[in-house]
Amino acid sequence: MTSSNLTSIQDVHLAIKAVSDPEYPGISIVDLGLLENVEINMADEVLIQLIPTFSGCPALKIIAQDIENVVKGVSGVKKVDIQWLNTPVWTVDRVTSKAKKDLAENFTVAVQINKKVECPRCHSMTDKKSHFGPSRCRSIHLCENCREIVEVLRD
Repeated sequence: MTSSNLTSIQDVHLAIKAVSDPEYPGISIVDLGLLENVEINMADEVLIQLIPTFSGCPALKIIAQDIENVVKGVSGVKKVDIQWLNTPVWTVDRVTSKAKKDLAENFTVAVQINKKVECPRCHSMTDKKSHFGPSRCRSIHLCENCREIVEVLRD
């Protein structure tokens, strides 16, 4: 990461952290593990490198536009370039504890780790009902105990 005199990486990072995932309002794309790198050159041009949950995600353009809008508002920023990277590949390991908690409490979405999925409501185990959910990065499970339908964020 490179830094110039006028614009700080920290200011840019804070601006990006305020960008919510379009499908999960209030949950930062940083906490979901999409932000890979921020660079600022001596001309105060900002390069932001992101990792998509999957390459066909329909929200990528919205996320990029939201990031560009907030970063342009950071003092000293002259230009913003956003790149979606092919590597490293996004995994659920990139999701922060805060995002996991917020997904569970606000959206009834669990994060699949080690193939076992706990119900975000009653903490019992779930059964996979469909490998495919509303998008390619999610599947549908059913709680064995409370019978809640649970979307599961997965690799």
